[in-house]
Amino acid sequence: MSAPLLELENITIRFGGLVAVSDVSLQVREGELVGLIGPNGAGKTTVFNMITGVYQPTDGKIIFAGKSTARKKPHALTKSGMARTFQNIRLFGSMSVFDNVRAATQLHRAHGIRQALWRGKSHHAGEKEVEDRVMELLEVFSLQDFRDEPAASLPYGGQRRLEIVRALATQPKLLLLDEPAAGMNPSEKEELKHLIEFIRKRFGMAILLVEHDMKVVMGICERIAVLEYGIKIAEGTPKEIQSHPKVIEAYLGASGE
Repeated sequence: MSAPLLELENITIRFGGLVAVSDVSLQVREGELVGLIGPNGAGKTTVFNMITGVYQPTDGKIIFAGKSTARKKPHALTKSGMARTFQNIRLFGSMSVFDNVRAATQLHRAHGIRQALWRGKSHHAGEKEVEDRVMELLEVFSLQDFRDEPAASLPYGGQRRLEIVRALATQPKLLLLDEPAAGMNPSEKEELKHLIEFIRKRFGMAILLVEHDMKVVMGICERIAVLEYGIKIAEGTPKEIQSHPKVIEAYLGASGE
């Protein structure tokens, strides 16, 4: 079996005297869809922040695509093939839908003084390539008709979709979704489930999903890990997690799901 795309090896992080995440291990393989769940304050977003370089683990290590992420900044990890969305949407609200996605495509373009000053054939060819790539993504996700609209003018579900498209424009191997269903109504959540499944099949990438909505998680994830107070208390298939006594007590039962 090939090495995992992402591997968390006994990661721990302390903030002063507070241990926010303790000794958590998890693997995500190429093309796999994995869920990370737990009550509020369980440490899910903190784990995401360690994976993406916002925080550095106090102990343990994170391996992505065969290399340690230690001391790497978020932009460097994004360039290496890791993309993330946030619970609170972080679009450039006054910029157009097109420009939000175009900004993300610049990550893999060659830049320099010569390219900036000498706008020759190669520059224009590169710009055309970027425009084609952006429009392709917008069309795939049915956002082409909103190309010139400010991102903030989109309905909530459309903004979520645009944030995911912008993440995909960085050409990731791993997509991390932080509570994408937050604030969505039932029909939008159903659309989101289909969207995530579509992304996985269309782009063949691994997805790590943090989500509170159990119908979304149980409906699409192959494997689920559960955190409580920063400790992983269970990992398994959706069926195994639904019947796990510790999970029922700590999370599913408490939430009424």
